[in-house]
Amino acid sequence: MNLQQLAVFREVMKTGSVSQAARNLHRTQPAVSASLKALEADLGMDLFLRDGRRMIPAPEAHYLLSEVSEVLDKLTTAKQNLTSMRDRLKGSLRIVAMPGPSSVLLPSFISRFIADKPETQVSLATRSSPQVRNLIAAQSFDVGFCDIGAGVHDDKLFLGESIPCTCLCALPRGHPLAQKEVVNARDLDGVPMGALQPEHSTYRDTHSAFAAVGARFNIRIDSQYFLPLFHFIEAGQICAVVDVLSAVSYRQSNPTDPKIVFRPLTPSVDFGYAILTPHQRPLSRLASAFVTSWKAWVEEAIETVLDPEAVA
Repeated sequence: MNLQQLAVFREVMKTGSVSQAARNLHRTQPAVSASLKALEADLGMDLFLRDGRRMIPAPEAHYLLSEVSEVLDKLTTAKQNLTSMRDRLKGSLRIVAMPGPSSVLLPSFISRFIADKPETQVSLATRSSPQVRNLIAAQSFDVGFCDIGAGVHDDKLFLGESIPCTCLCALPRGHPLAQKEVVNARDLDGVPMGALQPEHSTYRDTHSAFAAVGARFNIRIDSQYFLPLFHFIEAGQICAVVDVLSAVSYRQSNPTDPKIVFRPLTPSVDFGYAILTPHQRPLSRLASAFVTSWKAWVEEAIETVLDPEAVA
């Protein structure tokens, strides 16, 4: 007894006719009859009473139909679902990301990514970069996005792809330094600054960039994330050295009347992003396509923002 025989049997039971079943299945009538006989031979019993050309289902046939219909329906559904998954149209995505991108850029990107995939389900969680790393290591999410300081080297628990870049100097639009094409850390000597909290690598790297040119790194506001610093920059209370995607987030949120400008900084302060995936659980085709598309988008955004003609 095989699935093909059962599918033929069910079609005969549904139509009540071997010839109609053959037409529906795009098979010849002798092939359908042979399939039924083979099924009966495998079971060791007659499923139909033959009366001339008439085939009358035996009680056993009705029982078999009730048992196999659910199985065949599930197989049909599974085949359809797998086809959609193969074509990256259906499935689920569990994504965890650090707060900056997960508040503006990532939702916007995900919305475009699933626009032609109505059956795709997405779960988006926001965690700190170290938490993102831990959750991916625990195999709890399909994709993680964090800063490079959280660690991106491949190990036994996760795989990491790094996207390096350098930070930008964020200035109130009316600030005298906003007229410069490139800001030197020396220009910011003693200027009230905003920064991430001291334990973050960006704080230390920015402090080192100031020290390299003999400038005083005067911290007025520190924050766990970059985005909250923009409120103080808009108010003219601080300047800050921020990552590229935070600058992109601000621009997208303030397309018509931005109160902050972004300029390259020298000496440069390195930053970078990491796309993490579970090491012990292969990505679905949908998740793999997402990772490829998101990485390309981030790299293009970085290149665009760091283009001297694009910085404004």
